Amino acid sequence: MMLTRRQVLFLAASCAALAATGGKSRAQAYPAKPVRIVVGFVAGGNFDIVARLLGQSLSEQLRQPVIVENRPGASSNIGTEAVIRAPADGYTLLLGGAVNAVNATLYDNLGFNFISDLAPVAGVVRFPNVMTVGASFPAKTVAEFIAYAKANPGKINHGSSGNGTTQHLAGELFKTLTGVDFLHVPYKGGSQAISALLGGQVQVLFEALPPSIPHIRSGQIRALGVTTATRSAALPDLPTLGEFVPGYEASGWNGLCAPKNTPADIIEKLNKLVNASLADPQLKARLADLGATTLGGSAADFGKLIAEETEKWGKVIRAAKIKPA
Repeated sequence: MMLTRRQVLFLAASCAALAATGGKSRAQAYPAKPVRIVVGFVAGGNFDIVARLLGQSLSEQLRQPVIVENRPGASSNIGTEAVIRAPADGYTLLLGGAVNAVNATLYDNLGFNFISDLAPVAGVVRFPNVMTVGASFPAKTVAEFIAYAKANPGKINHGSSGNGTTQHLAGELFKTLTGVDFLHVPYKGGSQAISALLGGQVQVLFEALPPSIPHIRSGQIRALGVTTATRSAALPDLPTLGEFVPGYEASGWNGLCAPKNTPADIIEKLNKLVNASLADPQLKARLADLGATTLGGSAADFGKLIAEETEKWGKVIRAAKIKPA
């Protein structure tokens, strides 16, 4: 049977409409099964806690289980690569962060590129670190610390939770911008570094805020400033280091990423849901208890943050010639 031109055009238009409707129904059907958020660290840390709080909120909105999967190892590189190799269908996500921006330069032979092999979904939180000294240390302000360090070369040890961590790099950035010098002493975690400060083995830390606060409030250690660009609600009277050292900013942060080529409609849906989660007063309060401030914003905003932080810490790592332990 021969079709007229009008019939051919009608059928073509009908097929196009069906294709569009089918694509829309597929997008609306996401997710049709549980979603995984991979965390590159063991359970119980800041990344894991944030992932579980966010996952619970997303699960309620998606009406599907959101499962947090801990895949620790190689400073989160194992978990990151697992997500990069996963299908780009929105069912395997990564809670990435500052550690990934650091690792891009710290490790010479990564099997992936964090910027190009993952699609940013949304920033989640930023964590300030805090510069602390022992209770008996002579300096009571950042300015006094700088003066003491310059007058007493070789007398200050800088402890951190590990080589190449944000705590380590926060100290290296401080050295670069102030011209002071101190010896870096890495430990296997923040609790060991704080114990070393309490015991006098090291004289200064740029440790994460949550584990430091109890010791600050008890008077066992003295806080000189927070590392973020703005003051922390957890310690509102404590100045920022940038108030004494122009241009200084260093912090931990994390956000949700998906494998590259994940459909744009899924990225957009997840972005909206993350922002809705972060706007929830209960979740904001829980995150504030951790000393965190929420990020949110568009996927492009998060992509810009990743690019800027990768470049920033790359410069610090190369200048200080830092290598992974």
